[in-house]
Amino acid sequence: MAEPESRPESETTVTILLLGDSGCGKSTFLSRLKNGGNLRAPSGGQLELLRDSDQPFIYDIRFSKKSFTLELYDTASPNQHWSTLQPAVVLLAFDISNRDTLAGLKNWRNDITRYFQHGHGERIPIMMLGLKRDLRVDGEGLIYPQESYRIAQELRCDRYAECSAVTGELLAETFEDLARLAGMTTTTTGGQTNGGCTIL
Repeated sequence: MAEPESRPESETTVTILLLGDSGCGKSTFLSRLKNGGNLRAPSGGQLELLRDSDQPFIYDIRFSKKSFTLELYDTASPNQHWSTLQPAVVLLAFDISNRDTLAGLKNWRNDITRYFQHGHGERIPIMMLGLKRDLRVDGEGLIYPQESYRIAQELRCDRYAECSAVTGELLAETFEDLARLAGMTTTTTGGQTNGGCTIL
């Protein structure tokens, strides 16, 4: 996982917007990332959640010999409505244990088109993110990774990943994939894939 570092003198900032239904795990995900790269379950109690008033959430990282800053906004930002932002990357999040949040991604995807894609062929890199992986249990309504991946393709997302912020399962890999996508937006070729969706 990319380690948080002191802010470099010459920095590039990548703005990332995290969209998803309320209660799907966005705050826990962001709080765990902010926990200084410590991916072990917090000992002796609950993970301290970030407050909405602290937005944007800043993550200074070094990845692939490049230092840059991730500036993350959640939909609950009290200081700025998310539609007024100009993100370089959008994360579409859902709760793996709640099929309604998966179905809700279609509306969020339509909002991305409405607010951020104004020109013909203009696209913004999108990563679909399945949260609460630890709550995936056998039974009716189970969302398998193959189904999530298919929906990511239908929504024209560039990447799909899933993780658990509580157990840390696949959290490092997910953050590295996000950092890689964010880093690509700082290059001339940009962060969009040439078609299709990459699964982590």
